[in-house]
Amino acid sequence: MSLDPTSFQPEHFLWAFKAGVATITLNRPERKNPLTFDSYAELRDAFRALVYAPEVKAVVIAGAGGNFSSGGDVHEIIGPLTEMRMPGLLAFTRMTGDLVKAMRACPQPIVAALDGVCVGAGAIVAMASDIRLATPATKTAFLFTRVGLAGCDMGACAILPRIIGQGRASELLFTGRVMSAQEGERWGFHNRLVPAETLMDEAQELARALASGPNFAHGITKTQLNMEWAVSLDVAIEMEAQAQSICMATEDFRRAFEAFAARRTPEFQGD
Repeated sequence: MSLDPTSFQPEHFLWAFKAGVATITLNRPERKNPLTFDSYAELRDAFRALVYAPEVKAVVIAGAGGNFSSGGDVHEIIGPLTEMRMPGLLAFTRMTGDLVKAMRACPQPIVAALDGVCVGAGAIVAMASDIRLATPATKTAFLFTRVGLAGCDMGACAILPRIIGQGRASELLFTGRVMSAQEGERWGFHNRLVPAETLMDEAQELARALASGPNFAHGITKTQLNMEWAVSLDVAIEMEAQAQSICMATEDFRRAFEAFAARRTPEFQGD
């Protein structure tokens, strides 16, 4: 799938693009923005295509109508899953996991703007983002045990402990209970809490700041954050030495030095 950010018209979510920032809005507010088989797949394909969309420098993902997402649609996903045999079930769980893989693999920083309900797969999408802004009304829950499933869904057992710690992740994944916005900020899941009326403004402002930065280097940072999870410190330091030397060969590095020497703000171009 190729993606022209200026003309992309998805079927299952809203898309806007301005000043290097793509904004994805889950848009079924009457149902608190649940995900369906088709919206999972379209989101996965969009994030995969962002690898080849250098015009997009940062991404904001949000929900319409005062909620982020209620997760997988009960009638359009949960019901049909109870009628499937194992091959179909495995194809589905691999597909939903591929959405998280695509979000982690795209080089652009992803800012999640969270409000209201953020549960199930919605909580996973928030978790898979790079930075999370939330309102005091945000309620996050990994609900899988409440429907008789394991908490190990879409990478939760790998990613969530790295954000909030093993014990806290274990509690949320075993119990399925709601994590309040205040807990989420205190535990490090939310980067900060903001008023609901300024949520999108602050998310966009942060995304624009990231978009104006050294985009190639941001992609390297995201790659290293992903790759260094499972290596020793010695290997991680060597990986970072090689990654940083690559960044030092970029024109953005030269531009930053020249701007510093001239006491002006650098204008990064991602090369």
